[in-house]
Amino acid sequence: MPRAGLTSAAVTAAGAALADEIGLASLSMGLLAERLGVRPPALYKHVTNLADLLHRIAILAWTELADTIRDAIQGRAGKDALTAGAQAMRIYVRTHPGRYAAANAAQTGGPDDPLTTAANRMVDSAAAILRGYQLDPGQEIHALRMLRSTLHGFTTFETGGGFQIDVDADDSFAWTIAFIDHGLQAITTHGTSTH
Repeated sequence: MPRAGLTSAAVTAAGAALADEIGLASLSMGLLAERLGVRPPALYKHVTNLADLLHRIAILAWTELADTIRDAIQGRAGKDALTAGAQAMRIYVRTHPGRYAAANAAQTGGPDDPLTTAANRMVDSAAAILRGYQLDPGQEIHALRMLRSTLHGFTTFETGGGFQIDVDADDSFAWTIAFIDHGLQAITTHGTSTH
């Protein structure tokens, strides 16, 4: 008999929280069952296996991050939106490193996979950060890839303890955002092409 109140969503949320605490690589069905106060077989009434759990955590993470960025940039444009959206992502990754790692490791199972929808939603939120720069359509995908790569790299290094030099990471982050802003403005002003 399933534990009262235990659902697929509850198991996923608990798994995501545990992954944030102990790291994605350490997450197991046994540890999750212990956290929930059930025996491991009880979890399989709600998720198929560990791979299914990780997939569900990835969907949760992309959905949460998309909403976090969307809410942060509401009513903002240009550097204001860039700063707010980038900071929102940075805080999310610092707060939820396990689920963010799950999102980046997950593979979509095709267009009908809820992960595809969640990932596309996150891309849409990231693209909205750039909307105020009024980029040429031919530049938009390049700018989006640059933005996601830069923010992913910075936040992943930061949460992984990769910044060992004794310089404030907040200052480096502000410098990075200013650098991106100047580059995006230059493309908009001068129509710089990468070709």
